[in-house]
Amino acid sequence: MVNKCSITKKKPMAGNNVSHAVNKTKRRFYPNLHNVSFFSDILGKKVKLKVSSRGIKTVEKNGGIDNYIINSKNSNLTIETRKLKKLIELKSNKK
Repeated sequence: MVNKCSITKKKPMAGNNVSHAVNKTKRRFYPNLHNVSFFSDILGKKVKLKVSSRGIKTVEKNGGIDNYIINSKNSNLTIETRKLKKLIELKSNKK
């Protein structure tokens, strides 16, 4: 699976290791990803996502995974969160 955040879309960046002698070698800067399960009140179950620590803070600030996904545009979401949004909208319309 891609080393990418499901919320913020952060991906690894490329850069250089610079030694004391100013020798440069290529390296990658990876985002701080965690496998987190958020509880969805509408679906009534836990949802597992691979999220950066900034993404966790964003979800908590917006009042949970349901509010965050419903209030964000589809262009700002990844494929798996778009599928989750569709499930949440279907479930909330049935109630």
